[in-house]
Amino acid sequence: MSLTLAAPWVLLLLPLPLLVWRFAPPHRDRSRATRIPFFRQVTEAVGSPASDGALILARSRLQLVAASLVWVLLITGLARPERLGEPITITSAARDLVLAVDISGSMDDRDMTAPDGTRLQRLQAVKDVVGAFVAEREGDRISLIVFGAKPFIQAPFTEDLDSVVELLNQVQTGMAGPNTAIGDAIGLAIRSFEDSEIEERLLILLSDGADTASTMTPINAAQIAAQEGITIYTIGVGNPDGSGEERLDPATLEDIATRGGGAFYFADDVEGLSEIYAEIDALNPRVTDSASYQPREPMAHIPFALALLIGLGTVGFLHATRRPEAAG
Repeated sequence: MSLTLAAPWVLLLLPLPLLVWRFAPPHRDRSRATRIPFFRQVTEAVGSPASDGALILARSRLQLVAASLVWVLLITGLARPERLGEPITITSAARDLVLAVDISGSMDDRDMTAPDGTRLQRLQAVKDVVGAFVAEREGDRISLIVFGAKPFIQAPFTEDLDSVVELLNQVQTGMAGPNTAIGDAIGLAIRSFEDSEIEERLLILLSDGADTASTMTPINAAQIAAQEGITIYTIGVGNPDGSGEERLDPATLEDIATRGGGAFYFADDVEGLSEIYAEIDALNPRVTDSASYQPREPMAHIPFALALLIGLGTVGFLHATRRPEAAG
């Protein structure tokens, strides 16, 4: 804890009383008097020599000390002393990140190989890898979009990464329809970024099929996204040699990533998918904006209160110790 003054220049007023006492003319107070022609004879008769009529009022040492203390305390209060607390650092997101995850019916296929050799559902493998990726993105605002025949915002932009992971774990294949609308998913991501005031914008899109249900082609959507300053990374999982909804379209995903200034990746097992997200994480390190400040607690009331107590105490003491006038 430390103390500081919000208006230290007020301390320049401290020597003001001394300057007034030294250079200002003395105060003169005139009073009425009766003139008598035989004044000197009267003073000689009573044995009191005549002198000038000026009278300088004397002040006790207590009054001088009290007045000095009160003045110093008043000036200190006007300088607005403040107590500084411990520095506080506020960290805010400097990048907005949208995760677009395909949950069409084909994501139910069990063709993703785990490190132990077991076969996993495509969507479950994605949940495991993406969940770990999100948990390490502290400092980013993340939004989750899921898409099938239609895209939906599963989680709006938030820095609550645990909520994003929880909402990701709740999705099931087919919830958004059986088809794949990659272009519409990109379009929804663009609309999500419209309310963002953060310049760095990143879209990571994962799909296992070809676009079969979009009202906007994926290529056109990618071009618009690039114009909006959105970087796009695409990840393909599934079978490029399949047919219909089961066929992965790596050429379109690569074209989307190229137009979006990102990169295309393909994964056919959990380990490869983890390496892809690790590489994207390395290419796009977490960025945060931080600002620090020290809370200030005003303390001016303390010197003002002390000045009041000293002033009242001095007046009370002088009044109590005043000598009573002798009765005539």
